Amino acid sequence: MAELKMPEINSVIIAGNLTKDPVFRQTNSGGTPVVNFSIACNRRFRDSNHQWQEDVCYVGVVAWNKLAESCRDNLRKSSAVLVDGELQSRTWKAQDGTSRTVVEIKARRIQFLNKRRKEDGSEDEHDGFIEDDYHEGHHEGARSDENGHIYEYKYLSAD
Repeated sequence: MAELKMPEINSVIIAGNLTKDPVFRQTNSGGTPVVNFSIACNRRFRDSNHQWQEDVCYVGVVAWNKLAESCRDNLRKSSAVLVDGELQSRTWKAQDGTSRTVVEIKARRIQFLNKRRKEDGSEDEHDGFIEDDYHEGHHEGARSDENGHIYEYKYLSAD
């Protein structure tokens, strides 16, 4: 009888607001762009007394390459985002010699949910996914919503 194998699934989709400005840097080896930021995601629920309560979950996000540069250029504290990615953990030695571990989301796609101001003062709908360009294969195009706003999109596959 063949052994059953657990499927390898690691996928996260979360929406929230940045808790502070993103931190952008480049790696020492090769100068690869990387950005880190945290988002706060609110959850509403009813307690045992049927009263509405709210809980906040804080989640770290890391993005690389052109996705990191787009985050640096477009995100600020309180920006609303939708992040599609996978969980990853990393461990490092702190200055006091102890080991530290963090679990964060490695972003594949980030959708900026806020409107942004153009140079002329008008608002620009910036409602499209920004993709991690590491993956090969893509599909680009444009779509419009029921109000006639045109949104550009680019879908990348991991294949």
